[in-house]
Amino acid sequence: MGLNLDDKKAVVAEVSAELADAQSVIVAEYRGLEVGQITALRAQARQSGVYLRVLKNTLVRRAVEGTSFEGLAQHMVGPLIYGISKDPVAAAKVLQDFAKTNDKLAIKGGAMPGYVMDAAGVKALASMPSREELLAKLLGTMQAPVAKFVQTLNEVPGKFVRTVAALRDSRETA
Repeated sequence: MGLNLDDKKAVVAEVSAELADAQSVIVAEYRGLEVGQITALRAQARQSGVYLRVLKNTLVRRAVEGTSFEGLAQHMVGPLIYGISKDPVAAAKVLQDFAKTNDKLAIKGGAMPGYVMDAAGVKALASMPSREELLAKLLGTMQAPVAKFVQTLNEVPGKFVRTVAALRDSRETA
């Protein structure tokens, strides 16, 4: 049974609201996946903060009209599952990781604001570290000079204490 006009408008509004804050949209064909597999994929997506939904392509085309994801319409053919996320890498990682273990999930393409990717582009995006990993690396890089400076300052009194201890030990033995 199809959706009535009010339901279709509600779906378009929901997808438009998700796209307003989105940094990436990934499109994958799910033909041949069983219900249990799609349920597992949805659970992974929820954990990563990815909006994952099977939608009618015509409704999504209406939702992306006039947005920076408008170029994605060329990939909207066939039974598709849409992954939309605020983290540019999260949706690509979830779908790419799932596609590694399930050959029936085929990534068709994706988009970032103003940039459309093919399947190879999505694979490259999925191999990038997440935002949290990049922030951790940046913090480690910023802390390294300060830690080395403190370590160097601590070395002077430490060396003095070791010298005094060596003198004490030499006098005790003599």
